[in-house]
Amino acid sequence: MPPVKAYTSDQFVLPLPAGHRFPMDKYRRLRERVREELPDVHLVEPEAATSGQLALAHAPEYIDKVVGGWLDAAELRAIGFPWSPAMVERSRRSAGATIGACRAATVDGIAVNLAGGTHHAQRARGAGYCVFNDAAIAARVIQSDLAATRRQTRVAIVDLDVHQGDGTAQILAGDASVFTLSLHGASNFPFRKQVSDLDIALPDGTADAAYLTALDAALQEMQRRFEPQFIIYLAGADAHEDDRLGKLALTQDGMAARDRRVLDLAELLDVPIAIAMAGGYGRDIETTVAIHLQTVCAALDAWARRQRARGPGPRSVHG
Repeated sequence: MPPVKAYTSDQFVLPLPAGHRFPMDKYRRLRERVREELPDVHLVEPEAATSGQLALAHAPEYIDKVVGGWLDAAELRAIGFPWSPAMVERSRRSAGATIGACRAATVDGIAVNLAGGTHHAQRARGAGYCVFNDAAIAARVIQSDLAATRRQTRVAIVDLDVHQGDGTAQILAGDASVFTLSLHGASNFPFRKQVSDLDIALPDGTADAAYLTALDAALQEMQRRFEPQFIIYLAGADAHEDDRLGKLALTQDGMAARDRRVLDLAELLDVPIAIAMAGGYGRDIETTVAIHLQTVCAALDAWARRQRARGPGPRSVHG
């Protein structure tokens, strides 16, 4: 069996009108490049998140409105997608992909969702192209899964999308078992921020050196305040200098260094890490795909280092 599992939901197409600004095709392009260039990554079709799993993070009334097509015009405008049964299925599968990646990571150490990172979805509303909050859902699913082997699994959600993870912060506010870290652009969407456990707001134009210094400090502060036993990493491509919506100025090398920082932390702590791709709106879609691809490459390299350190054979990782 190839070592790293990557869950892919692009086959569940969310139909969008012509000219829509969301780069839906990036997911198909990313899957194709992974298949062609990374034979040691095993592509997996995820199961759809169940209504019970969604309800670990979302109000049942909101789930019913999404599934039944009862969202009103204002709610759909906030999400940014037209409603359709395909939208519901795609959203369930994307959340299911992060659940699948988390479950695979408990065995393999590292796994990837080639989509996900839908961090603007709050408990009772969607927003910013996010219907269900996959990271919050998956954090609580994996805690439930591991409840038989430990009192409560401490999960860190490290959100390096350029936009604040406001929905994740809102859903998990007051939950001491999950630490929410968001490193984001200060002047970017959402303009009304929520309060994460640790928010680092960066000025427009922040480039590699300043970004990585801020990230190092944030990861150290997280470790000082919280001892994660599992990490969910939102590896947004939208901090890149060529992103249409990003406002920051990281180079592709800077983005790669960012990924290594988070993966190195998981390796140092010897805890599982599941990665979701999150946002990316490059002027050239192939640049966005390349940034996501190098995140998958970094995950594969990190997995190989872990295997060399541990020796051959599968091993369940519990932190």
